[in-house]
Amino acid sequence: MLNCFVPGNQGLDRLDPPPAEIPEACVWVDLLEPTSSEERAVERLLAIDVPSREEMREIETSNRLYEENGTLYMTATVVTKIDTDRPESAAVTFILLHNRLITNRYVDPLPFRRFIAYAERHPAAATTAPGILAGLLESIIERTADVLERVGVGLDDLSASVFAPESKAPTQARNLRGVMERIGRDGDLTSKARESLVTLARQLTFIQQSTAVQIPNELRARYRSMSRDVLALADHASFVANKSSFMLQATLGLINIEQNNIIKIFSVAAAVFLPPTLIASIYGMNFHVMPELDWPFGYPIALGIILVSAVMPYLYFRRRGWL
Repeated sequence: MLNCFVPGNQGLDRLDPPPAEIPEACVWVDLLEPTSSEERAVERLLAIDVPSREEMREIETSNRLYEENGTLYMTATVVTKIDTDRPESAAVTFILLHNRLITNRYVDPLPFRRFIAYAERHPAAATTAPGILAGLLESIIERTADVLERVGVGLDDLSASVFAPESKAPTQARNLRGVMERIGRDGDLTSKARESLVTLARQLTFIQQSTAVQIPNELRARYRSMSRDVLALADHASFVANKSSFMLQATLGLINIEQNNIIKIFSVAAAVFLPPTLIASIYGMNFHVMPELDWPFGYPIALGIILVSAVMPYLYFRRRGWL
């Protein structure tokens, strides 16, 4: 799908249906899951090289930022499907000319939809291509910050649950497997967010250092502010990742404690039942000459010995604090 946006009186206007020729007033050409014919049309009309989906995947991280014929080519990683159990990292290419921004993407993440909705109501946000790029990057950064905040709150809740006293959390046999699965999902989401922040930091530095596209001073200040925000979020992502790792190790420790308690119970049970079993085995032998067979009270005496031999080890273990 090829979307063409032009500045309007109320904000950014989407041309519908998309025109056959890209008008001069079009400041943002958004390629969302474009066909081969749409890519070739944009390349022909704007004299640029639009990377295909395969090329975006194959581009090495070190070669995602380059300048060619006065045009900036930038490919960043954006986290998508955040609200599902399987978040994904997708590549989005930004192509910045002097008066146009071209985005090539095969996903529709929430930051793009939010920015489009915002720009359609605020004319000042959609007057120039560098300004639209700044707005898109700010939206992506804000979404990443929301993700890290949500992961941090989730880890705090898990910490309160995992480390709660047993009197307040009697279900501590409490789905530790589910806790580990949640920590794993949060850790995976944090790593994807960190990867996205790294690509955004490099992209922002590249934009500010490039001289191919003239960027007004007020926009440069926005880019510098975004760079500081990305660095701060990267530090916060590292903190969240460390906390996630700590929670994982703590959960594994609790699982080991639970397993040790189970093994201890079985060991104590075996020790408690061993003397009664031995006594019952002795009196269960079928020898012809056994003096106790002629005792009138032999049977109740044997039962009493079995009971005492079971109770004594139990009381001993309780006194030593093993139970």
